[in-house]
Amino acid sequence: TGVASMIVCSIEGDILNMGYVIARESVSSTFKLQNLSSLPIKFSIKLDSLSCSRREDRQQLPQFLVSPAQRTDVVGTQNHNGQSVFSVVPVEGVIDPGRAQDFTVTFSPDHESLYFSDRLQVVLFDKRISHQILLKGAAREHMMFVEGGDPLDVPVESLTVIPALDPEHREETEELKSILVTLEYLQLDTNMPAPPATRELQVGCIRTSQLSLKKPDRPLMVSALLTLRGDVKETYKVLLVAQVVTGP
Repeated sequence: TGVASMIVCSIEGDILNMGYVIARESVSSTFKLQNLSSLPIKFSIKLDSLSCSRREDRQQLPQFLVSPAQRTDVVGTQNHNGQSVFSVVPVEGVIDPGRAQDFTVTFSPDHESLYFSDRLQVVLFDKRISHQILLKGAAREHMMFVEGGDPLDVPVESLTVIPALDPEHREETEELKSILVTLEYLQLDTNMPAPPATRELQVGCIRTSQLSLKKPDRPLMVSALLTLRGDVKETYKVLLVAQVVTGP
C-alpha cells in the first residue's frame, strides 16, 4: 500500500455517475489522479468489460437468470454494436512527483437502458490496484421521460436486440409505456380520516444538441397513462410539458 496510498483521486465515493444521455449521443466527465510521492509513478487504466477473463465469465449462467443475491458482476448493460459504452483516455502513462494527471471518461450508449455500468481500475507499475471506480450511466430515446412506480423490468438485459425507431422520427412518434404504481391505503383509526395514499414519479429532461433541430413552436412533452384499479377503475392520461430556458 506504500506507493498506492500516495495516489489521490478527485472522485469521492469511488462512483462516477455519468447521468442521462440521449441514446447514440455521448457525454464526457473528467477526474484527476495526483502523485503525492517523491517518485514518478507508472499507471495503466483497465476496464472490467475489456478484461481477458470477460469471455470466461460469459460462459457462466447468464446474469438475468441468477437471483439478485447471487449477482456479482459489476459490468452491466453494454452496447449492441460491440463498442465499449465507456471509454477513458489516457490509458497509460507516468505521473511525475507532485504532479496530477487528468483523465476523460466518455459515455456513448447506442440504445436505451437504465443499467449501463462498468468498473475502472487504476493499476500502478502493472501490479498494484490503487483505485477502483464504478462507472454508471443511463440512456433514453427521448429528451423527456417519466420514471418511478413499481419495477417492470430486470436490471440485467437478455441478449435480445429490439430495433430502435428511426432516429429522425422517434421524437415524432408517441410511444406508450406502462408505469405500475401500487397504492396502499390503511385506515387504522376509524374515528379519524386517513391521509390519502401517495406515490412519487420522477420527470426528467435531458440536455441534448437535438434542441437546435426542434421547431421553436413545438414544446417538449411526454405523456403517461395512469390507471387506478380499486372499487372503480379510472384511467387518466397525464401530459407533462417542459420549458427550456437558457442559463447565463
